[in-house]
Amino acid sequence: MEFSNQEVESVFDDLNTRAEKTINNLVEEYNNIRTGRANPKVLEKIQVDYYGTMSSINQVGNISVPESRSLVISPWDSSILSKIEKAILQANIGLTPTNDGKVIRLVFPEVNEERRKDLVKQCKNLGEEAKVAVRNIRRDTMDKLKKMKTAKTISEDENANYEKEVEKVMLRSSEEIDRIFKIKEKEVMSV
Repeated sequence: MEFSNQEVESVFDDLNTRAEKTINNLVEEYNNIRTGRANPKVLEKIQVDYYGTMSSINQVGNISVPESRSLVISPWDSSILSKIEKAILQANIGLTPTNDGKVIRLVFPEVNEERRKDLVKQCKNLGEEAKVAVRNIRRDTMDKLKKMKTAKTISEDENANYEKEVEKVMLRSSEEIDRIFKIKEKEVMSV
């Protein structure tokens, strides 16, 4: 869509950026939910003291998925195996590391039906929170447009057109959130 001035374009850039960030944040949250399948992303936020510097596990070694329900962490320096093990236990991600002196193994337990349903509820709540965030973004954008209309920066007709455009962006964002939720729900419920 063509914008009549730089200020309106800036408002829409902000709208699109914030909506995109909300969706990306939802995807990140979903990636951190443990579904019974081995997913290296559950380790992303865990920090290890590596010679005085806090580093993520993927920066101090290789993470591989040899089977669908296990991860293997092979540190480049075997002297930090115990630190990695301790960091995983302190992160309280529901996995118990096994240290064999060379690598650390994490076995993901099978998730029962009740737990799967709880995970779907958790995913649905995260999706709803994302939709609320999108609605807040819409409200903020509409407020900015109304102020511009009041200040006579844009006309009534332009404001109406821009509001329709905001609604289109919000509808696309909401549909994307629903699509991402459906994919995660299917992943969680598959045995």
